[in-house]
Order: sequence, then C-alpha cells, then structure tokens
Amino acid sequence: MRYAEPLFRPPSEAESFILQATLGCSWNACTYCGMYRSKVYTVRPLPEVLAEIVWAGSHLGAEVRHVFVADGDPLGMPTEHWEPILRALAVAFPRLRRVATYATARNLLEKSPEDLRRLRDLGLSLLYIGPESGDDDTLRRIAKGADAAAHVEAARRAREAGLEQSLIFLLGAGGVERSEAHARASGRLATAMDPRFLSTLTLTVVPGTPLDTLSRQGRFTLPEVPGLLQELRWFVEEAQPTGAIFRSNHASNYLPIGGRLPRDRGAILAAIDAALGGHTPLRPEWARGL
Repeated sequence: MRYAEPLFRPPSEAESFILQATLGCSWNACTYCGMYRSKVYTVRPLPEVLAEIVWAGSHLGAEVRHVFVADGDPLGMPTEHWEPILRALAVAFPRLRRVATYATARNLLEKSPEDLRRLRDLGLSLLYIGPESGDDDTLRRIAKGADAAAHVEAARRAREAGLEQSLIFLLGAGGVERSEAHARASGRLATAMDPRFLSTLTLTVVPGTPLDTLSRQGRFTLPEVPGLLQELRWFVEEAQPTGAIFRSNHASNYLPIGGRLPRDRGAILAAIDAALGGHTPLRPEWARGL
C-alpha cells in the first residue's frame, strides 16, 4: 500500500489495516491541530479505493480483522460512497470483526438516522470522536466547530444506530485560564455522551498552528505538569459513564493510567494523587510525543 503522508490513526488501531478513503480533514480549522494542514480535503475516487481493497484482500485477506478508514473525518463521505467500500471490505476480509473511523459531531449530525443505521448494518461499528472539551468557551476558542450540546446529540444518534464511540478529551485545551472549567465540563460531557471507550490526551502546542501563534503572543498558556494532572483528576471525578474503558496511556500523557469507569474510579484517583504527591514517576519529556 502507498499512502499520502502524513497518515494518522488511533493507538488502538496499531494492528489494523489502514484504508485511506479521504485525504485531509474537511473541517481542518481546530487551532491546536497540525495533522492535516499540509493537505487539501479530498474524497478519493471510489474505483481507486475499491482497487486497493481488492489488492489488500488478495495479499492480506486471511489476516485482517480490524480496518481503520482514514484520514481525518471520513464519516463525512456521502453514504452512497461508503456503501460499496463497506461491502468490498466484507468480501476482501472474511475474518473482519471491526471497521472504525474518525468522526466529528458535525458530520454525524449531517447524516440521517437511516444513513447511520445503514452504515452500521454494512459493517461500520466504531467511531473515534474528539470533543476535546466539554466547556463551550474552550470549544469556541479552539474552533472545534460544535458545542457540547451538539456533541451530546451526535452521540445519541450514533448510539441509537448501534455505533460504538471512543471519545478523546484533551488535557490543557482550556489553558491556565479555563483549566478547571474545561476539565470538569469535559467529564460531564463524557457522562452525557456515554461512550464505550474514553481517553484523555495532553495538548501539545504544535509549531505553525494558530494556537502556537496565540502562545507566542502570550494569549494562551498551557498548564504546568501538576496542573495537567489536576485536570485529569477533575475529569475523572466528573465522568460518570454507564461503563467505559478508560485510558490515559497515549504518548502525550505524563501519567499512563487506565481502568473502567465508574468501577475503578477510586483506584484511578488514588494513582493520580500519588503522582501529584511525587510518589509515582512520570513519563519523561523525551519519551512523550504526538
């Protein structure tokens, strides 16, 4: 396979076959994100994508159980573009168990309930959604393109269609100014969206992004490490999903930690407190990354 770099996928898709059905991100306005700024958003021609699926099936068919559809937010592709892709994946990979993709609240809300159910019936099963924050002021500042209420409605539609969600929240996204408001509201939004999987990442100010400009102008200040750990604590305090697998083990995080919420809340909070108290070693800067 030849990909149009850069190519990104969630850590949990490390063993998946990556199908690049779109290039770039249709929104591409989030102030903190530099992932797709070098690309113009494009839905790749269907014959090209289908040919790649056939090739992969002939070379990898018996091995592939998970497929991740890239780039930034492929759920925004028209349903009639998705349908032949999902059918082809089912034929090419007879042991296929999961098809996942990135999604946004915006493109979820643009799909009808019937379209979402259709995609689920054809094999799409998991959506990675990055609200990043539950605080509407922070969401406006980072130009996410949807407020907390829109994310709640999008999650409801996904759930009713039978689509599982993996949510991503971004420690530090509110800066020092809105640190607690951002973290607590993020936990409350995680509760309202009620995902199957839940994770936190830590904001990195990426050179060349609008947030980098704000940071150099003194208009955005990322919390120091203790402040980021405190945000993690506030988030876990507030998050009350029905039963979510929680992970904070992404390479951007200082404290790799995980468990199930709400079952393991006490143990997770105790681990955060140990780190805040200096009793647990943190991931060193040289080992952190995007």
